[in-house]
Amino acid sequence: MRILWITEHYPPSRGGMAESCYRIVRGLRGAGAELDVAHLTRRERPWRVEAGQGGRLLTAPLEDNPEHALRRLWTVLAGERYTHVVAFGGSYGMLAAPVLAAWLGAPLVTLLRGNDFDTGVFSLRRRTALLDALRASDTVCVVASGHAPLVSALVPGARVRWVANGIDTSGWELLPSEREAAQARRAAAGGRRMIGLVGQLKNKKGVGFLLDALAASGHADAFHLLLVGELEERLAVPVEHTRLPFLDRYELPAVYASCDLVALPSFYDGLPNVALEAAALGVPLLASDAGGLADLVDDRIGFRFRAGDPHDCRRAVDRAARATGEELAKLGRAAGERVRGDFTVAAETEGYLRVFGEIE
Repeated sequence: MRILWITEHYPPSRGGMAESCYRIVRGLRGAGAELDVAHLTRRERPWRVEAGQGGRLLTAPLEDNPEHALRRLWTVLAGERYTHVVAFGGSYGMLAAPVLAAWLGAPLVTLLRGNDFDTGVFSLRRRTALLDALRASDTVCVVASGHAPLVSALVPGARVRWVANGIDTSGWELLPSEREAAQARRAAAGGRRMIGLVGQLKNKKGVGFLLDALAASGHADAFHLLLVGELEERLAVPVEHTRLPFLDRYELPAVYASCDLVALPSFYDGLPNVALEAAALGVPLLASDAGGLADLVDDRIGFRFRAGDPHDCRRAVDRAARATGEELAKLGRAAGERVRGDFTVAAETEGYLRVFGEIE
């Protein structure tokens, strides 16, 4: 098995997509697949082909002329033999992958992560490339089971497979210093229940929606928000809160440990790393049923509400406010058990290997 993996999201790029991409690539290489990553980077980087364990890294800077970059990439790839070509996120990855797969004579597998599909289908700029990639794909993989029928409705006859995100929990434990920092932050909240919001703190991610629900719930004074990431300027926070800048993954355990709950109020989503990371550390989730969150969250590990439903969100906030400390601890233990049992890197890797194995 030799795979060409085309993506705009790969380290040193930051963010959840890059983390997920690296995790999946590492898992497949660890399982014995040879995998060349073509990183279509938007950063100023030199063109480079680097050999490594398990495959090469082809750095292709898009700069101000992505058409040239993609055609130059073919110059590097011409004559290579691959068993599969994978498109993993990004407009130019979706644009290039069907062409390169056809020229290489290899089947295309498209991995949809969330926004690539949820907003891509409504984008005048991205829709054509997205649909072309889906139609050209031998298999389309989704991280949210609810996305499968939506893809099938747009592309009848498409073979769609659900492979949930995983998390590497080896070493994902709290250090004594992190536990102490979390306790100090809790003490500074003055006994209020701490809700964490981590990542893109934007209205389109449901942050304003949750803030409105908190203000209307009658429990605003019972909570302290811990906001980690860049907050959209026009969002007013009517609840006592602490703000922290964007943090890398290794800096987040102390943040999660500070929280009684981690909130994910998305209108639509894939399966965010934040949800898995927080749950793996035993933090209950206050989450909508958007995308892959519906596959993870139920009343045994947190407080779920219908995405975009303000009344249901307020009811979930009310339940969270009234829950005892013992009830939250029980939810947190169940959350950790679920993630460590069902959302592992091994299960994720096996899912993709099964997909590749189905392709003749």
